[in-house]
Amino acid sequence: MPNSRAAAGIVGPFAGLDVPWLLRMRAEVRRDHPFLIWAPFDAPARHWSYGEFHDRVGALAAGLARRGVKPGEYVLIHLDNCIEALLAWFACVELGAIAVTTNTRSAPAEMEYFADHCGAVAAITQPAYAEIVAKHCRNLRWMAVTSHDAGVAPAQAVSRADNFEALFADSADRPRRATDPLAPCSVQYTSGTTSRPKAVLWTHANALWGAKINAAHEDLHAGDVHQTYLPLFHTNALAYSMLATLWVGGSCVIQPRFSASRFWPVAHEHGSTWTSTIPFCMKALLEHEIPRNHKFRLWGTAVNEPPAFAAFGVKIIGWWGMTETITHGIIGEVDQPNIPMSIGRAAPEYEIRITDDDGRPTEVGDTGNLSIKGIPGLSLFAEYLHNETATRESFDEHGFFVTGDRVVRQENGYIRFGDRTKDMLKVGGENVAASEIEQVIAVVPGVREAAVVAKKHPMLDEVPVVFIIPQGGVAGARPDLHDSVMAACRAGLADFKLPREIRLVDDMPRSTLEKVAKAELRKMVE
Repeated sequence: MPNSRAAAGIVGPFAGLDVPWLLRMRAEVRRDHPFLIWAPFDAPARHWSYGEFHDRVGALAAGLARRGVKPGEYVLIHLDNCIEALLAWFACVELGAIAVTTNTRSAPAEMEYFADHCGAVAAITQPAYAEIVAKHCRNLRWMAVTSHDAGVAPAQAVSRADNFEALFADSADRPRRATDPLAPCSVQYTSGTTSRPKAVLWTHANALWGAKINAAHEDLHAGDVHQTYLPLFHTNALAYSMLATLWVGGSCVIQPRFSASRFWPVAHEHGSTWTSTIPFCMKALLEHEIPRNHKFRLWGTAVNEPPAFAAFGVKIIGWWGMTETITHGIIGEVDQPNIPMSIGRAAPEYEIRITDDDGRPTEVGDTGNLSIKGIPGLSLFAEYLHNETATRESFDEHGFFVTGDRVVRQENGYIRFGDRTKDMLKVGGENVAASEIEQVIAVVPGVREAAVVAKKHPMLDEVPVVFIIPQGGVAGARPDLHDSVMAACRAGLADFKLPREIRLVDDMPRSTLEKVAKAELRKMVE
């Protein structure tokens, strides 16, 4: 655990520092420089200078303390991209509370689990999600709702909730606490290979590591403008984009979500020089005219220099990372040519291992299991919250974090992504555990057995397809089985986890110990 390092007299790179220090320092040295530029779809952009944002965070932190939120308590932040999401995040960590950012596409059952698992005392959300939070997060002391849904016109106040604006107090009363870089900072729930999402706990040192190392990997500087539209409740936008921008004192343009039609106008208006993107977004942008005079100099995405996207005229670096690694464990070269379609080389801040199933190092050209070694609480997550067993079992006997991903070694240290653990799907940038979908379907009346595999999709990368053996076989299947399965999935799963196809079969291919041979099912869907 990270505290053992401090006890041994090891001085870390962020000794005496925390996230409030970083924001305060930037507010002092770049007070009038734009930090955040909120670019909604239905109104003019709104600039927040470093000084103004810092003052507003202090007022909200003071207000949260006045409402009884104490250091060490958990606060749900269930918001689409908006300034309020970042105000809430920074206010929580300044107070010493732990900011819990949750996916706004989560199903009611998932929200109930998140709130109960972390023991959230309060929630901050928006009108679109207020009723779900109020109904399914029953142990909250209070809930506050913003005056609008992100990116759309103001809405009427929601009953049974406080107005977000009423939370603010006087920034002069902002709470003070002892600086501890190893104190808990934030939690993100991330889908794992088990049925329940894991709660990845970051320390303040983790967040500062993400800010500093991401900025270095991305070659970010104070004059850069980082355009951000991926969700702020995920590591990518939170750390790769926003925290990295904060570290260098640059500007970050926040859009409610990705919009292919609005991407280039926003980039032109604000002089965007950087963006973190995904193949789904780039494919959509190819359908629009690409301006010749844009100012982008670098994009970061899943792979280096993909030939299909050369038309953008931007150097594209690849990377690989996880919520647990805070930043990129594998990264493309900014100033050198990269092997196209690779994900880069091992980042110098980590140790990377690629081994076969027997633990032997792989050779160039071979596919192996990816593991990464860092320092928990600094360059790796602190722990899985309230789950010591999962934390312990995620590391091997050599102290490497077992990622569950498979990669291919290439020449000159380059690495190419191979495949994922067989039960993990990548749906439009979201990780989806097949077992989670299967467990929802398995209890539907009329289902004897269910197996979920991925099917390639031109825009979303992969989508779930479920094979079901009905009770009584295909001939005896209940006529409403398809509708019943989809109803159960909609009630228990986020929308991106919903099956795109349901195939009824009398039997499934089997492997050892009668397990379903999913490799054969994948061949069938392709």
